[in-house]
Amino acid sequence: MQGLGVIADAALPLGPGFTAITGETGAGKTMVVTGLGLLLGQRADSGAVRAGSAQASVAGVWVVPDHGVVADIVSDAGGDLEPLDDGRGELYVSRILSAEGRSRASVGGRAAPAGVLSALADELVVVHGQSEQLRLRSTAAQRDALDRFGGAPIAGALETYTASFTRWRELDAEITEIAENRDRRAEEAQRLREALTLIEATAPEPGEDLALAERAERLANAEDLRLAASLAHNALSSDEGEADASALVAEARRNLERAADPALAEISEGIADVGYRIADLAGQLSAYLADLDETGPHELAAVEERRAALTTLIRSHGSLDEALELWQTGSARLAELDDDGDRLERLQDERDVARGALDDAAAALTSARTEAAGRLGAAVTDELHALAMPDARLEVAVRDGGESTHGRDDIAILLAPHPGAEPRSVAKSASGGELSRVMLAIEVVIAGTDPVPTFVFDEVDAGIGGAAAIEVGRRLARLAETSQVIAVTHLAQVAAFASNHLSVVKANDGAVTASSVRRLEGEDREAEMARLLSGLTDSDAAITHARELLSLAV
Repeated sequence: MQGLGVIADAALPLGPGFTAITGETGAGKTMVVTGLGLLLGQRADSGAVRAGSAQASVAGVWVVPDHGVVADIVSDAGGDLEPLDDGRGELYVSRILSAEGRSRASVGGRAAPAGVLSALADELVVVHGQSEQLRLRSTAAQRDALDRFGGAPIAGALETYTASFTRWRELDAEITEIAENRDRRAEEAQRLREALTLIEATAPEPGEDLALAERAERLANAEDLRLAASLAHNALSSDEGEADASALVAEARRNLERAADPALAEISEGIADVGYRIADLAGQLSAYLADLDETGPHELAAVEERRAALTTLIRSHGSLDEALELWQTGSARLAELDDDGDRLERLQDERDVARGALDDAAAALTSARTEAAGRLGAAVTDELHALAMPDARLEVAVRDGGESTHGRDDIAILLAPHPGAEPRSVAKSASGGELSRVMLAIEVVIAGTDPVPTFVFDEVDAGIGGAAAIEVGRRLARLAETSQVIAVTHLAQVAAFASNHLSVVKANDGAVTASSVRRLEGEDREAEMARLLSGLTDSDAAITHARELLSLAV
C-alpha cells in the first residue's frame, strides 16, 4: 500500500491461518481494511489519498484454484493467473486512486473495471466491520445468513422457486397486457385485416413500381420515339424512293462488281454484309414502330392506373418492399390478434397451473428454511454460550411474508440475552458487543457448511473484553482452520490466538512506512501483548499476563 491515509509505503506479509493486526490508535490499522476494500471493488474515495500524494495504490496477491469461478472471472476480464505447481495460481490485483478521485484497476495483468473486482470479492472475501454489524440488522442479511447455512437443500428449493416465480410472473404479465389492451389490439387487428385485403387485391410484384415508371416514361414520349424511329428507318430504308443507306450501299457494291478486279472482291463482300446488317436494323425499327402504334395510348392508361394502385400501398406502408413484407408476415400477427379470446383463456389456465407449481415451490422452500432455522438457532446459541453469553438464546424465525424473488418468507434472527426475556430482533435487542458476538457465532457455524476463502474482521471485538474476548479469539482461530482470517483488533485476548501477528507503528514523522509493519515473534510479540493489556511494554506484570495468554492459545 502506498499513499493511503497515514500509510506512505507499507507491505503486509499476510498468509494462511489467523493474522492479527494491532497497533496504537490512529496508527493506520483501519487503513489496512480500507486498502483491502479498494482491492475488492469498493467505492473509491479520494479523501483516502495521503495528504501531499498524487495517488494511492494498493496491490495484492491471492492464491486461488486455477479452475473455477474465480479463474473464469479473471479470464473473462482478459487477465491470467500465474501458475503454481499444485493446481493453484497466483492472482495479481491492483488499484490506483488519484487525488482527483479517478480510479483504475488491474486484474491478472490486464486493466479491468471496478465491477470485476466486486465480482471477485463475492467469491473471495467476507468483510465484517461496524457497517457489517449494522447490515446484520437487515432482513435481507438475516435471510442470506440462513440460506448460506442451509446449503444445497435451500439452494435447490430456492432455484426451483425462482424459476416457478419467473414463469408465473411472465404469464401474469402477458395476460394483463392482453386484457388491458384488448380494444387497442382489436383496432390493430381491424387495421391489419384491411391492409392485407388491399395488398392481396393489388397483388404487387417485387420491383414492379420501378418497372412501371420506366414503361410509363416510354409511353408518355411515344410521339418523340415514333419520329426518331421513323427518321432512322427512312435513313436506312425509305419507302419513298429517296436515297437511303440501303440504296447507297447497294450502289457501292454494284460499282465494285463491275470493276472485275479480284482485289476488290473481298471489299465487295464486306459491303454486302453491311447491306444485310442495314436491312436487319431497318426490320427491327419497323417492328418497334408497329408495337408503338398498337400499344400506345391504351397501354399508357393501364400503366398509370396500375401505378396509382401501387402508390396507394406505398403511401400506406412507406415502400413497396414494406408492403410485400407485411403481406408475408401479417397473417401470423392477425391470427394472434384474432385468437385473443381463446389465447387469454389458455394463458389463464397455464397461469393457474404455474400458480400451483409456485405454491408447491414456496412451501418446499419454507420447509427447507424452517428445518435449517432450527439447526442454525441451536448451533449459534451454543456458540454464544462459549462467547460469554451463557444465558443467551438465539432463534431464527421463518414467518409468512410478501411474495418476492426470494420466496414468501420473512426471516428474523431473534435474541433473548437473558433468562425469561422474550426473543426480540437483534436489530432491537442486541448491544454493539452482543451484535459482534452474534455475527461471529453465525459465521463460525455457517463456515461448516459454506466456507469462505478469506474473512476480514475490523474490530469485531468492539464492546467486549475479558472472558468474552478470549472466546472471540478462540472462535477466530477455529474459523482459521478452514479459511484465511485477518482481524484488526485492540484486544490482547484476541491477538493471542493468531498464528501471524502484525504490528502497525507510526514513524516519528507520523507516517507508516515499510519498516513500520512488522511480524511479531518472541519477546517482541510479548511486549506488544503487554502494551495491549496495560499500555506498557516493559511492565513485568503485563509481560507475565501476556505470556499466560499466549500459552493459553497454544
